[in-house]
Amino acid sequence: MLTVFLATFAVFVLVVFGMSLGYLVKRKSIQGSCGGISSLGLEKVCDCPEPCDARKKRLAREAQRQQNRIL
Repeated sequence: MLTVFLATFAVFVLVVFGMSLGYLVKRKSIQGSCGGISSLGLEKVCDCPEPCDARKKRLAREAQRQQNRIL
């Protein structure tokens, strides 16, 4: 029973190591196979006509980072 547990644990460790190694080599974030919600042409998940305050702050911070970015 212990050997099955250790073998399973070793497989999971190898998978996590492989995924992290792939990220370090390619510097590309993990994404879903279907492309996610952006492939549907949607910018956000909810159908709200105006984004919430937290999203407005996040968008403002991102715009500020883009302005301060050095090329």
